[in-house]
Amino acid sequence: MTTQEHDASVYETVRESSEFQELKRRFRAWTFPMTVAFLVWYLLYVVMSGWARGFMATKVLGDINIGLIFGLLQFVSTFLIAWAYSRHAEKKLDPIADKLRHEVEEKTK
Repeated sequence: MTTQEHDASVYETVRESSEFQELKRRFRAWTFPMTVAFLVWYLLYVVMSGWARGFMATKVLGDINIGLIFGLLQFVSTFLIAWAYSRHAEKKLDPIADKLRHEVEEKTK
């Protein structure tokens, strides 16, 4: 068995392991709903900017209107999602990924 064949069999074994499947499940269980939620939030902003101009132009404080606040909240939500994902990954994904990485490193030495 060549090194390349050995490496491929190790990675195939890892890919089929229950730990790897759990890692993928946890990743998808968090990222898919968050992606959908963010896209809905973003599209709401776009749709309201196009079809609810009067509402979006409503002044809140001085020259600051609802459209500007919603636009700034897009940035805030992006940073909050990134922060939340890093916490999720650190607690739920990284331990499994580290375990799998160590197993692969041991098998490929």
